[in-house]
Amino acid sequence: MPAKGQKRKQQIIDTAKVMFIDRGFQSTHIGQVCEELNIARGTVYQYFGNKREILYAILESIEEKIDDILDPDDLKDFLKTNPSQKELVKFNTERVGECISVIISEPIVIKLIFKDIVGIDEEVTDRVQKFLDYIVQVVQRDIDEIKKKGIYKKGLNPEVTAVMLIGAVMFMVYQFDRLDKDILDKEIINSVVSNYLAGVSK
Repeated sequence: MPAKGQKRKQQIIDTAKVMFIDRGFQSTHIGQVCEELNIARGTVYQYFGNKREILYAILESIEEKIDDILDPDDLKDFLKTNPSQKELVKFNTERVGECISVIISEPIVIKLIFKDIVGIDEEVTDRVQKFLDYIVQVVQRDIDEIKKKGIYKKGLNPEVTAVMLIGAVMFMVYQFDRLDKDILDKEIINSVVSNYLAGVSK
């Protein structure tokens, strides 16, 4: 897509997601997005068939970013160095911090997960669940790989562990946002990772 088209597409996404949060999903219409941007409806329909597709584009963007951060090749290369516990903590802290940064950059995702947006229908709820399932799959992949190296406890269930880690991080982001606190504080991220590794490491 040409740069101009990509810029317009992002403008539509950014405008719509603010409206979804402020007005509710059901009460936001494509026409309102067009009015806000002073563009014709046809311009929006060049990129999106409806408002759900705008919302889904946001989730897809987060999926891609997290998949990139938790790149399996990066992990495999790191594990080949036979890292110490200190190096493992540092590596995981950086990855968790980057993932949280991505989630914070799109607060609508947390609001969707905790159903804080009015008018979200069953189809959107199903898509949000698929988003969560995908994130669990990506994190589980990481845990599986580290477990194979004998760093994590033998009886560890990667899927359950991934769900617990993601659930804790998502709720922390939600809670800290609600209380207007900085979840990206290094001490907080270090504490999350240290507590996590204490529970899963041999």
